[in-house]
Amino acid sequence: MAKVFIPALLHTFTKNVSEIDVEGNNVRTVINNLDMEFPGIKLKLVEGHRIKPSISVAVDGNITPMGLLEEVGEQSEVHFLPAISGG
Repeated sequence: MAKVFIPALLHTFTKNVSEIDVEGNNVRTVINNLDMEFPGIKLKLVEGHRIKPSISVAVDGNITPMGLLEEVGEQSEVHFLPAISGG
């Protein structure tokens, strides 16, 4: 199972759980399984069929442009991060 790290801004959904093991072979499946454990968290991460623009996803230390389609391995680490903008 992938280890998912929950950012502090979402701890209200997870009752202060900051990391959890979640099954899934891509980010979409991980989020769906996370939402089964913590109902409502998906609405904070996903908009339509994409990751919300205000959120970045890192899998194994790399910010992914693939969003929900990014593959996740059994030993992967998944981080949901506030997107950084500016210029």
